[in-house]
Amino acid sequence: MSLLAAAVLQTPLPRTAWDMVAHATIATKIILAVLLVFSLASWILIIWKWIQFRRVHLLEEEFLTQVAQAQHLDEAYKAVIALADSPYLRVFRHGMTFFSGLRPSSEIPGGGLSSAQVETLRLVLEKEQVGERDNMAHGLVWLAIIASVSPLLGLMGTVVGVMDAFVGISVMGTANITAVAPGIAEALITTVSGLAVAIPAVIAYNYFASRLGLFAGELQGFAHEFIGALAREGKI
Repeated sequence: MSLLAAAVLQTPLPRTAWDMVAHATIATKIILAVLLVFSLASWILIIWKWIQFRRVHLLEEEFLTQVAQAQHLDEAYKAVIALADSPYLRVFRHGMTFFSGLRPSSEIPGGGLSSAQVETLRLVLEKEQVGERDNMAHGLVWLAIIASVSPLLGLMGTVVGVMDAFVGISVMGTANITAVAPGIAEALITTVSGLAVAIPAVIAYNYFASRLGLFAGELQGFAHEFIGALAREGKI
């Protein structure tokens, strides 16, 4: 038996997950370190987005309550202008400001807005909605990246572990459990770690993506109601 084979026989077999990590190859340790960074980053993003969506939801309820209690848009604007800044308040404020800058058409009875001016107002509100939606979407792309890359890194660790298992077989000259077990153990550790990082990221991404779609729909509905209120009050 060669000296290398004897050294392999004398190496203590891992008994716990920590032993597997401690005795892993450099490549496996690097993969595990990257997965650890991904895990920390994903949980930071999850907590940040949850707080952000929760805060926007509370501000939305307060804003819509004040608007519902007002009889006219001017009254609603005075009621909500002192509230904390929120996507709904920014869209409302931007719409009121742009509407105030429009000149009523002399061709419209009562001095209302022309169809071109109304369409311009609609486009301005849509642009503001897209900006607010994009702002709420910040960070979600990184959750998607972590969710998709982590299992691949785990698979890479699996391949490295299997390669080490074959190296152990060639060194020992036999396919017994002593030669195969360390490499397979490393493969399992990286696979489990990759899935442990990816699963929460996938769940969080899909949850926040659905919340983002709901937020965008509600904001669009509010913009339509804003234009409808202008028409109801005879301003367009």
